[in-house]
Amino acid sequence: MKRVGIICGGFSSEYDISVKSANTILKHFPEHLQCVLIEINQENWREKLTIENQIDAAIVYTHGNPGENGLIQAYLEMLQIPFVNSGVLSSALSFDKWYCNQFLKGFGFEIAQSKRFLKGDIIDLDQLIGQLGLPLFIKPTDSGSSFGISKVKSPSTLDDAIAAAFKEGNSIVAEQFLNGTEVTCGVFKSRNGIKSLPLTEIVSETDFFDYAAKYQGKSQEITPARISEAAQRLIEQKAKEIYSILNLRSIARIDFMLVNEVPFVIEVNTTPGFSDQSIVPKMIEVAGMEITEFWKEIISVELGM
Repeated sequence: MKRVGIICGGFSSEYDISVKSANTILKHFPEHLQCVLIEINQENWREKLTIENQIDAAIVYTHGNPGENGLIQAYLEMLQIPFVNSGVLSSALSFDKWYCNQFLKGFGFEIAQSKRFLKGDIIDLDQLIGQLGLPLFIKPTDSGSSFGISKVKSPSTLDDAIAAAFKEGNSIVAEQFLNGTEVTCGVFKSRNGIKSLPLTEIVSETDFFDYAAKYQGKSQEITPARISEAAQRLIEQKAKEIYSILNLRSIARIDFMLVNEVPFVIEVNTTPGFSDQSIVPKMIEVAGMEITEFWKEIISVELGM
């Protein structure tokens, strides 16, 4: 029997969510395969990720560093252990919100206006507000986390928002506020090509879809989304195009803001949450699929197992 390791935990603020996601996958794992959880942290990752684990393949499910940015995938490639996830380049590019969106802009996708800053940069706050207006978002670009994101409504809170974002990563992005309907699309590669799951509309009780909204029940996640059929088809089409352009694998979730029927890309998630409270399992349920069958198909397509 082939042995598949689900690598979870990691170094980011979403460690616990990663473990919950991995346990949900474990609970629904295809019975023809043996599965083992490999929970890593900053101290034990060398020991846990050595060849001594004797796994035939892997599913990387760490949110943020070092999985969502492609580092574990690079290590697995050196060990010649196959994995279902997006590869090193795709993961690294998708992980950085600003670079990914700028890359997609070159292919004609709509994105919000933004400015990127590195630690140590001198930021002219008045100029920034003049360019992007208020409210605006401040986000860490390279953490893959729900932490450190702020919606800034007043100039007096901008400094604190910037400091909070830099606690999560080495670069941040200031982004124009888009007033519209937030919609997310799950995409995966099936035996019959790239498929999309039913769209989910996100209505947050907080100012935006932050950690509390995602994981503490502070949002309504409505599947299928309450948008026009034309907008639905357009978002599904664009999500599939992005999946193909970025050469993604397994399940990805691509977030959009629908503004006057025009979808703007917010971000690409190559390791979307998969806990019992997460969006993707609910999409799978609405699609009339069993989670076990879903993973059986992904593993079959990506690993041939």
